Amino acid sequence: MDNYIKDRKIEADEWMPFTGLEDGSSLPSGDIYVPLEEWMQAREMLLARNGRLGVALRNTDDPGIIKDDLERLDLIVLEFPKMADGRAFSQARILRERYGFQGEIRATGDVLHDQLFYMQRCGINGYELRADQNPANSLKAFDEMTVTYQPAADEEFPIWRREPKSI
Repeated sequence: MDNYIKDRKIEADEWMPFTGLEDGSSLPSGDIYVPLEEWMQAREMLLARNGRLGVALRNTDDPGIIKDDLERLDLIVLEFPKMADGRAFSQARILRERYGFQGEIRATGDVLHDQLFYMQRCGINGYELRADQNPANSLKAFDEMTVTYQPAADEEFPIWRREPKSI
């Protein structure tokens, strides 16, 4: 994907979405992610294959459903169907802060420059930008704000409890 950012860098996307387990399709090699429904149906078969593995959640899915499998997953894909729908922000925070997920959390769908800073604060570190977004310009979003007040996935303490930075 040309509009992919991971860990604040434009990168080639090595992951392939996969669906089709219900029609008997064989599993491809390489790094794949599957929708939650297919994960639930074929979990053991998916875990037995070689290659990295991820699960895609709709913004209506409870991330607690996969909490016991997080140590075996390398990627969680979260859906942002439209800019005004922020449920995936909460999913990301739950995955990072409550369940301690260490792998990639990727935002897909209506992912815009204006959201990247806030997505990062919630623990998202992979971004499939909407097709009309410029990845090089979008990288600037991560540095547009220099001070945060609240604790979040990227900052444990509120501003009043942080050690002053030396100049």
